[in-house]
This record gives sequence, C-alpha cells and structure tokens, in this order.
Amino acid sequence: MKEYTLPSLGADMDEGMLAAWLVEPGDTVARGQVIAEVETDKGIIEVEVWEDAVVSELLVEPGEARLSVGTPIARLTEVGHATDVDEPRDEAEPGHTSERAPEPVAVTTAAETHITPPVRHLAHQLGVDPELVAGSGPNGSVTRDDIRHAAGRHRHTGTTRTMVTPRARRLAAERGIDLATLRASRPDGLIVVADLDAAPEQPVAGPIAEEPTMPQVATDDPKQAMRRAIARSMERSKREIPHYYLSTTIDMASALGWLELENEDRPVTKRLLSAALLLKASALALARFPDLNGHWIDGAFHASESVHLGVAVSLRGGGLVAPAIHDADTLTLDEMMEALTDLVARARAGRLRGSEMSEQTCTVTNLGDRGVDSTFPVIIPPQVAIIGFGRLVDIPVAVDGGVTVHPVVTASLAGDHRVTDGHAGGLLLRDIDQRLQEPDQL
Repeated sequence: MKEYTLPSLGADMDEGMLAAWLVEPGDTVARGQVIAEVETDKGIIEVEVWEDAVVSELLVEPGEARLSVGTPIARLTEVGHATDVDEPRDEAEPGHTSERAPEPVAVTTAAETHITPPVRHLAHQLGVDPELVAGSGPNGSVTRDDIRHAAGRHRHTGTTRTMVTPRARRLAAERGIDLATLRASRPDGLIVVADLDAAPEQPVAGPIAEEPTMPQVATDDPKQAMRRAIARSMERSKREIPHYYLSTTIDMASALGWLELENEDRPVTKRLLSAALLLKASALALARFPDLNGHWIDGAFHASESVHLGVAVSLRGGGLVAPAIHDADTLTLDEMMEALTDLVARARAGRLRGSEMSEQTCTVTNLGDRGVDSTFPVIIPPQVAIIGFGRLVDIPVAVDGGVTVHPVVTASLAGDHRVTDGHAGGLLLRDIDQRLQEPDQL
C-alpha cells in the first residue's frame, strides 16, 4: 500500500487546499486519471494519479485546512495486490463436510452508517445532513445518489445550499456576498473564488457603519495571493539563477505568407495563428538543444527527453499561469493550435491539471498582443531557460540590393549560466529563426 501525497503543482506552491475528491474508496483508477481537485493560489488544479491502483482510503476531507506539499491525502493499493479483506466462499473447502452454521445478520445503525469523504463533502455542499439520510448502498452505506435525492426534497423547503469551494464560501462570508446571487463559471456548477468578482453589489443591511480611518486591506484576496505566489517564484529565480540574456530579430515574411495561403481554404475555426508557428519552432529547437530543456534540481542539471512547453497565459482577473503543452515537438501545427486553444480556455476557467502545472521543461512567453516590441523574461525555476516573443512590426529590409518592408518579430532568450552560456543560447535562437523561414517544414 502506498501513500498518495499532496503534489507540488509548480515551483511557487508550498501548500494547497483539497477542494473535492472525484473518487471513493474501492474505486480502481488508471494512470493519468484525475482523482481530486486542489485549490492553490493560482486557482483550482486537477491532480492525477501516476499508476494504476485501487483507492484504499481517503485520509483528508475537503475543507478549510490548508495542507503542506507532501502531506499524505490518500492510500492506494497496487492493482492485483492482495488485500486484507477475505473473499466470501460459495462452497465448503475440500475435505470439510460439516455444515457451516448460519452467520448472524449484521444490523447497521444510523451511527454505524458508512459515509465516505466524497459523499460527506457533497452533502456539505448541498446542505444535507448525511447522518439523517437512509443509505441504499452496500451494508446501508450512503451514496451520492442518496444525498442528491435528499437535496431534491430539501429544495421544496428552501434549505438547499449552493455548490461552492471551501475557500470561496469563506471569502463570500467575509465580503457579505449571498451565495444564491452567484453564477458559476464552471460547467459543473461549482462556485470558485473567481466567481466572487462577478457578484452583484450587496445591499447594506442596518445602519451604515462609520468609515474606518485607515483603509482595510483584504487578507485573503485571490489576486494578491497569486501575485505573492508569482513573486516568491521570481524572487527565488533572481536569487539562485545567474541569468544571461540574448535577442535576435526574425524576418516573418515567409512564415506569414505561408500562413495566409494555408488559411485560405480553412474554416474560421480551423485556421492557424502565428503563435502556433512560434511554439512549434521553439519546441523543435529545444529538442535539438537539450541543454536548454530540463530542470536544475539538487545542484545538478537534468535534461528532459521530452519537450513539455510551458505557455504563459494571462488571466482575465489578473496574474498569469504557464501550463505545459506536453510533447510539443511531436505535434503537428493543427494539433499545436488545438492544444493552445484548449489550454488557454481551461487556464482562464480554472480547469488545469497538475501535470500541466508541474512538468514544464521550458517556457515561452509572447507579449506581442500587449503591444510590446520585445521581452526579457525571468526563468521559472527549476527550468533553465525561457523564450520570449514580442509583437510583429514592419521595418525596412534590404533584399537583393533594394529596400522593402517586411514584418519581423524580436525573439529573446533568458538562460541559466550554470548550465549553458551565450553560445548555446545563440544557436537555439538561430535554429528558431531558420525553422520559421521554412514554415511548411514545421
């Protein structure tokens, strides 16, 4: 039996809060399956299991407590591993002919009713007392359907509660926000912290309190929490990583000309953006120069065999995240475009997975849509490089003895001097440039 611990979902994560279990004891789970949701300073992250197993026990219930990374939250048993539960026998063992005495029938009392943490959490969200619910499961255990059925009865009396994460419930209470007025942005109807920002103004009840002499600062503002998390990561980066910076100007005339022709016969929903070309060229270059693709851990560099390309995504409520597109160098341009679109949508909806937040081998940030000509980003530990792109600008270019106007983009690189130097970084940027001159080969 193995303990499943709260994983680190990024270099800037020290703790998190279990928002929900998506499995129950006895469930068989497959490698890569999402088994829980964890609320971090950067939103709700779906966490996966890393091997086929059976969920033996859930050690932590969703709630208010913040847990340190590495805290055991569940116990898993390997698939096929013997358990301590004896299997019932339909026939007497060979050599035994005596009749077995009938076993007494177990009577389950209300106090003994088995209620798993996921069922108890659902009951908490729906405003149902699980101890008062008659269970229809094995040995009288209370199931999710029992809780939902009970919640349906309560709706007629107006006692149902909104489905909401523990942190969002606490912040709503602190801000005086009526949960019934909130609209969930998630498709499953779960209210998260980001939904509080869209809440209508609440009427002031009773006499108006005297205005304080000093402004009150929210102590649990999710935007501030994210800024603190980003600041911790950047502070560590500048303290530990000796950065070097390079930049180059890339002629994008060939790439954009090819892109225009390629999109002519495509429906709008299938058209490629220049961002897909930049990401694919970067991923292929990183696969060729593995010293810039990996992690610095325990005083040594560990090159990655795969290119899991982090993509910086700005969030509508402020802040940013940089989840990974896995195996980016193996994707076609269409697959890259689909992966990018999906990743951005889920990042802004707060539906990222743990592996997307912890397995980046190098990150790309593109501030071109913000009108920035060039960017010199800070490396995200434990990565050892980060690539930046600015906006497309038209400049005069000398071609065949004449002058014409071409669109160009400034590509930049921040590298870790403990692993590489300007020579390796320069080769990487040159490789990206050369690949963008032959976009049909991407």
